[in-house]
Amino acid sequence: MLDTLDAAAVRRWCASGLAALKRHQGEIDDLNVYPVPDGDTGTNLVLTLTSAQQALAMDLDTLADGASTAHGHALRLMARGALLGARGNSGVILSQILRGFADALATVPAVRGRELAAALRDATTAAYTAVARPVEGTLLTVVAAAAGAAERAGSDELRTVARVAAGAAATALARTPEQLPALARAGVVDAGGQGLCLLLDALVEVVTGESPERPAPAARTVPPPVTAARETGSPEYAYEVQFLLDAVPEAVRRMQDTLAALGDSLVVVGDGSASVGTWQVHVHVNDVGAAIEAGVVAGRPHQISVTRFADQAAPVPAKDGRAAVVVAAGSGLAELFTAEGALAVPGNPSTGELLEAVRATGAARVVVLPNDPDAQAVANRVAEEAHRLGVRVSVVPTRSPVQALAALAVRDPRRRFSDDVIAMAEAAGACRYAEVCHAGREALTVAGPCRAGDVLALVEGEVHLIGTDLVDTCVTLVDGMLGGGGELVTLLVGADAPDGLADAVQTHIARRWPFVEVQAYPGGQPRYPLLVGVE
Repeated sequence: MLDTLDAAAVRRWCASGLAALKRHQGEIDDLNVYPVPDGDTGTNLVLTLTSAQQALAMDLDTLADGASTAHGHALRLMARGALLGARGNSGVILSQILRGFADALATVPAVRGRELAAALRDATTAAYTAVARPVEGTLLTVVAAAAGAAERAGSDELRTVARVAAGAAATALARTPEQLPALARAGVVDAGGQGLCLLLDALVEVVTGESPERPAPAARTVPPPVTAARETGSPEYAYEVQFLLDAVPEAVRRMQDTLAALGDSLVVVGDGSASVGTWQVHVHVNDVGAAIEAGVVAGRPHQISVTRFADQAAPVPAKDGRAAVVVAAGSGLAELFTAEGALAVPGNPSTGELLEAVRATGAARVVVLPNDPDAQAVANRVAEEAHRLGVRVSVVPTRSPVQALAALAVRDPRRRFSDDVIAMAEAAGACRYAEVCHAGREALTVAGPCRAGDVLALVEGEVHLIGTDLVDTCVTLVDGMLGGGGELVTLLVGADAPDGLADAVQTHIARRWPFVEVQAYPGGQPRYPLLVGVE
């Protein structure tokens, strides 16, 4: 039984938490409520915490963090490793929780009950601050419940506060279906919250020597109908505004309120500084001037990037030290992007892997195309980390490889870098994208009910068609997209696509839409037999 949390206990906590996540990795992945078979919260949490453990194992004294204690140094290493290894939204949020935890405890002489409670509160603040519009019934709710219970305990006993916090987190997790209808209809709890509960239970085990008795993650006994939307911004906002901001936390909080009222897809992530720090700001708006003005009021915005403006580029010398890094979930995609002069990174990269790719370009200005919402969360963190290294990174929020191909096609080194980024973002935004896959489970989608194995055609992340035959669904999808106009169709064939799929779709387009150009490439992406882009 520990009275304080020392450096050795921090290392045991990380190892125990990682082991618990690995044991339940598949179960947490299965808590996905969307019928598309890409639920990977458990996998992302495992990879994130694996990086944290690796940082602890290396134990390199390279952090200029001002920590004056051994446990503080260990916590800083753990948080830093999690940041560099963060994958997906769940991994990014977990890294922010660990960062808040480390910031609160790095310099305190001894970590007892009240210090643990304060650390959980700081971890909660860091997590909520990283998300523009917090949604209850998620990992955020679970960490907030743990912090609140720890504070109410009012105890200086480490074991008491650890147990109370973990118990409150488990209770909050059980109630997440009451807060999110999608979870209730699926009969499951929040996947990220489940992972955090395992991590808090591991802390209790390290402190007390006893393992809390908890039920396993909720599993589906009968596949129920469920509908859920992917993370996408509202189409009603026409511009994306991004900038780095030097400001104090209080001013940033006021700015967040202003930006939240102006648009959506708001993400503000800082470096943890208690005084003037650097913040990465991202928002979708219609009133660009008001968004930038909010940054000016808060502090000093710089590296401002606005997408979807008309190109007003002025020619500049072709050589100015710039590069492009693209996430490619398939060997064929990697070859396509490489041929376009970009550096391809394998799918689902960690923060560290993507940052290393940026550094490997040797360029002072780098465009990152994530091609996936989860990878975009990682890319935004990389932009902040790269700024500290003197590298300017702009993220073009591509959600599909077909959008990345459209963006790379308009790159022009004669333009100013910021204008080139705007042109690439405009091209990506003008490319409508779709994907075809097989349903991973029975569900009720906006297009109607589907069964496991059905063919799903998703346009811009939303199910539009449900079929039983892959070729028929693909050609019906293309017809629907071209019905809204289009001159160029790009087809990316997946690793598991049957022979002749692309030929069948191309033949149909040539007969039905004779004036439309078609380009087909082997993409090699998993899970999606066909990706479609229409420009």
